[in-house]
Amino acid sequence: MNTTLKTLWHETSDAESVRQRLYQVLRQSIIHMVLAPGQALSEKEIADTFNVSRQPVREAFIRLSEAGLVEVRPQRGTYVVKISQRAVLEARFVREAIEVAVVRSAAAKGLPRSDLAELHELLDRQRRCVDPHDFDRFYRLDEDFHRTLALAVGQQAAWKVTQEVKAQFDRVRYLSVPDTTPIPRLIEQHAAIVAAIEARDMEGAEQAMRLHQSEILKSLPTLVQRFPEMFEGASAQSANDGQHALG
Repeated sequence: MNTTLKTLWHETSDAESVRQRLYQVLRQSIIHMVLAPGQALSEKEIADTFNVSRQPVREAFIRLSEAGLVEVRPQRGTYVVKISQRAVLEARFVREAIEVAVVRSAAAKGLPRSDLAELHELLDRQRRCVDPHDFDRFYRLDEDFHRTLALAVGQQAAWKVTQEVKAQFDRVRYLSVPDTTPIPRLIEQHAAIVAAIEARDMEGAEQAMRLHQSEILKSLPTLVQRFPEMFEGASAQSANDGQHALG
């Protein structure tokens, strides 16, 4: 685990504060399940891993708590929270509303040729992730695709809001690829969004984005069944279901 955390640390920018770099590394580690739901986090261990003082670690924990990713329990410690299905669905609702507005704006106004070229380049790079099964790279390119759309219509604030609400959502996204949500299906949906924008088809762009954002509704029940230990309340429910079945 420490090796992975250090690798992520080296991927952050030296120009940022230690607190910000710690937050980014820990957030990404939680989303990518390097730090598992329910896992205890040691302030001292993390400080020692990155050779920093405990204060920025404590501040990073506070930000992660505000993002709904960790729980600070007085006198007991800090723990990675299990995935809340309710929080996932609420984040999906917010994200869909924002991203539908983004693609409708893009289709209505049209995008500069440079932005369309960037979106097509991202699609090509995503396709190159399929055969080598490079899921981590696809995840980053998926983020780049949605960020590029938002910035292309001048909605940096909208993207920032999306980032703030979707931490729980992102953990499910990461779990769902590739088994419950195949990469080719997501790429096909991305391509349909771009095609509708290029055609200046507002309704088509909205429909394509809504379909894309509904993928998590299909994968979530399957993931809860497969990984009950990762979801809030799911393990207890599974046990109860098993007892009823035995009865």
